[in-house]
Amino acid sequence: QVQLVESGGGLVQAGGSLRLSCVASIGTFGNFHMGWFRQAPGKERELIAAISYSGRSRYYEDSVKGRFAMSRDATKKTTTLQMNSLKPEDTAVYYCAANYFGRGDYDAPKYDYWGQGTQVTVSS
Repeated sequence: QVQLVESGGGLVQAGGSLRLSCVASIGTFGNFHMGWFRQAPGKERELIAAISYSGRSRYYEDSVKGRFAMSRDATKKTTTLQMNSLKPEDTAVYYCAANYFGRGDYDAPKYDYWGQGTQVTVSS
């Protein structure tokens, strides 16, 4: 059974930074792609960052490129999302997700396992 627990959300002013973390209770962390999704009010959930199971490939959605950075630590079974230069339009619930590498590409928006989500609010 896979469990993902996010932390690090909160309220920040535009231009500020937040760091989201996700701890995975997972059999073999290195067998899973990891992703960060977000869902803003009235919008569909979207994949904004992902790292392949090997750690060699990364994906960033265009609106966060150059501002967000995702990393993974196999020893700690964690993934983090460093978010800089935050904008009000980044306001959303952010979800950590995992997908077994054999189930699809790391940058495909279909993931099998989800955390409970953490709220990020950016004030103008």
